[in-house]
Amino acid sequence: MRTIRTATFVSLDGVMQAPGGPTEDPRGGFRFGGWVFPWFDEKLGSLMDQAMGEDYDLLLGRRTYEIFAAFWPHQDDEIGRTFNAVNKYVAAGPDTPMDWAHSHRLEGDLVEAVRALKASEGRDLLIQGSSEVIHTLLAHDLIDQLTVLTFPVVLGRGKRLFDESSRPHQWVLESSDASATGVVVGTYRRAGDVPVGSFGDDNPSAAELERRARWAREG
Repeated sequence: MRTIRTATFVSLDGVMQAPGGPTEDPRGGFRFGGWVFPWFDEKLGSLMDQAMGEDYDLLLGRRTYEIFAAFWPHQDDEIGRTFNAVNKYVAAGPDTPMDWAHSHRLEGDLVEAVRALKASEGRDLLIQGSSEVIHTLLAHDLIDQLTVLTFPVVLGRGKRLFDESSRPHQWVLESSDASATGVVVGTYRRAGDVPVGSFGDDNPSAAELERRARWAREG
């Protein structure tokens, strides 16, 4: 059984679109491509390496795969050598060529294909980018671990890490750290149901009872 995990750059308001550069993904009029660059320092580079971990294959959506396949085969740094060597499992149709070495198209229904891949023997499956894949897998309880690198910036619009399809869950913080530039890195593992409680009064006032009734009427 494989572990499926993410390592995702997000803004304070949860946007993950085009962190790497202005031409990466300007869809929807997104104008802040490259928004992570000003906050990178040596420690953040080390934290990013830890977030990605070791001994993984990549699980990617079509657009992230096409971005990576046009860039990483031409890089000879540590990340490039790793990305070029590992398996790439890609949620993409036949119009996307699988020319990057060790690339494999996920055929049929994405959820069933990922379930089968997760059940097989092999390395962790690391999701980079790929917001639509993340949304689908969160909706079906298929992501085991989230590492979120939160940058001190509000972007206002763009593709986000979570949407309304995410299945409610408790997530347990496994580790956290921060760079000198203010980027907070948290790693979370999926746990059980969402715990709830109440700070309310066991003997609510007449005003509180009226508020509840009024809001119930308002729907």
